[in-house]
Amino acid sequence: MTIEWAWISDHAGDLTTLTLSHLQAALTAVLLGLLISLPLAVLAHRVRPLRGFLLGLSNVLFTIPSIAVFVLLLPVSGLTRTTTVIGLTIYTLVVLLRNTVEGLDSVPAKAREAAVAMGTRPLRTLLTVELPLALPVIMAGVRIATVMSISLVSVATYIGDGGLGQLFTDGFQRDFPTPVAAGIVLTLLLALVADALLVAVQYVLTPWTRDRRTRDRHRQPGQRQQRPARGRA
Repeated sequence: MTIEWAWISDHAGDLTTLTLSHLQAALTAVLLGLLISLPLAVLAHRVRPLRGFLLGLSNVLFTIPSIAVFVLLLPVSGLTRTTTVIGLTIYTLVVLLRNTVEGLDSVPAKAREAAVAMGTRPLRTLLTVELPLALPVIMAGVRIATVMSISLVSVATYIGDGGLGQLFTDGFQRDFPTPVAAGIVLTLLLALVADALLVAVQYVLTPWTRDRRTRDRHRQPGQRQQRPARGRA
């Protein structure tokens, strides 16, 4: 396979436009997925009978082939970016909903009890205690959903959208590998950069996890020094 580098430089503007369009579709879907999954996850966490139903429903939606989802949405939203975003949002829900529920489940009961003992109202407890402590697990879901959405945007090429996916169609139709290679590389770079930025966001938003790791590192040398003393005794 021969890559024509001149084609890439000549189409740098088009590649930038497609990359930004690709990223916009993916990020919009993840943001909408978060807005939908957060209240549903709180409901599933608080009302246990609904937990299995909501998680099961999200799993069922996830099993529908992506092309079929876009086709089913065409009579509703047509050949528009809206169809792409709705389809991608559906796929983010299964990851975001499950991770948010698991994150809320991981919050220590003592933390909730302490908030109740201090007279904190349920909504404030959720916003200031439960969600912050669940954030590492939630962010893991956001990272997965973001990378997944970036990879799935290309499927929307079949409805006239698709961002970088248009390069795949163009390359295959003309038997010209350069656009295909450029699309693959740019999609991978988008996923890697987006994931790295989300890791940085999580690092900033969860300072207590850094403090705990620092304490653990400082504690370990002391523990290693004490073990020989116990052995000699």
